[in-house]
Amino acid sequence: MICRKPIGHTPYFDMNKTICRTAALLISGFSYANTVIPDVSPVAQGQHVFINIPQQRLFLYTDGKLTKVYPVAVGRAMTQTNLGEHKIGAKAYNPVWHIPKSIQKERGDGVKTIAAGPDNPLGPVFVRLGDPKLGLGIHGTNAPASVPGIRSHGCVRMKSPDALEFAKTIATGSPASVIYQMAGLNEDADRNLWLAAFRDPYGKNNLDTASLKKSIGQWAKTQGKTIAPEKVDAVLKDRTGSAVCLTCGKNGKMKMPLKSLAWIQGSSSYSQAEVIEQTEETNSAEVSETRTPEVPDVHTPEAQAHLNTQSDGTPTAYTEPAADSSPQVESPDQAASEPVDVLFSIDVIRQGNLRLGN
Repeated sequence: MICRKPIGHTPYFDMNKTICRTAALLISGFSYANTVIPDVSPVAQGQHVFINIPQQRLFLYTDGKLTKVYPVAVGRAMTQTNLGEHKIGAKAYNPVWHIPKSIQKERGDGVKTIAAGPDNPLGPVFVRLGDPKLGLGIHGTNAPASVPGIRSHGCVRMKSPDALEFAKTIATGSPASVIYQMAGLNEDADRNLWLAAFRDPYGKNNLDTASLKKSIGQWAKTQGKTIAPEKVDAVLKDRTGSAVCLTCGKNGKMKMPLKSLAWIQGSSSYSQAEVIEQTEETNSAEVSETRTPEVPDVHTPEAQAHLNTQSDGTPTAYTEPAADSSPQVESPDQAASEPVDVLFSIDVIRQGNLRLGN
């Protein structure tokens, strides 16, 4: 389905717009039910975000259990999304995008600022990912057809309905791990084994096939099942990203829930949640979400150079969305581009409303 805005305003356009929005929500919610989960150890208490670059998926765990999977677009090979351990930072609803000079040059249209609204590549919300100096965020888009994909300037792009849901769900201060796993090995509820392999967008060539095959062999021995080596090799060669059942017949269906095998260690055991002792720092992160939003420190020369201030010295403000606001999910003709240096100011925090400038 192609959702284009016609010239003029007609009843047909209203109906077409409604259909397109509904279709986008359905695609976002139901087409990723059979996604294999990565070999990770989320925290046993609280929320933990994992973003697997080759898989183009964001996984949200709560108290050690998987609660949501979202398709995402991540950085290109030339503008990679930073791997490693991060924290979820401040949230900006209806953000204004002050376009970085590098992207201004790339766009070549002379535009320096894009106001909040349906044409803003940030979509309806921007959630800080990691240190503000990285300039990373998880945000919506004005081009939902670009998700999933390997096509951003480093940020993690979501479909706007997903971005709003994620922003309202995730707690500030939660850990967020950006990982690079080129395979997923899961056991389903029927004790069938599923394997998926992904392409290598950043050219890291880090898929340990020996450990993966060792894990498969140990699992098969424990379960008393036979797995054809050529079937495994075919999945690893094709790397389509689709889950293939190694123990089913031709019409095998994946039965939820899934358990990931700890294949990175070459083990047939399941990946386990990580128990982390509660500390004073952990507790303060939880309080900041419920009382005062956590805002990254931007009191550095580099950050201050980006702040857009008014005559009284305060940053340009934004507002939270109205209760009846709905995200724009129609596909524009051009793909979205995204910010790499949206910054937050800690100068003004009133009743949970941050003020944004960059």
